[in-house]
Amino acid sequence: MNSPNLVKIERELSNFSLEQLEWLLERITRQVQARKQLDKFTNVEYMNQQLAAMANDLDIQLEIAAINNEFA
Repeated sequence: MNSPNLVKIERELSNFSLEQLEWLLERITRQVQARKQLDKFTNVEYMNQQLAAMANDLDIQLEIAAINNEFA
């Protein structure tokens, strides 16, 4: 997966101070976490599993019943 751009970035990282590298690492970590979270919610299989789990959750069923009673 070493594209020319990644190799270039890796070479340039040696010019950064430790503080700059730590800052960059934190930013990259946040972006990766955000992308993983977004990918989860665009994954239909994952969402179907989550909905099935919610449908089988007794606390959620009780809450839905209470909400339905309020609107009845």
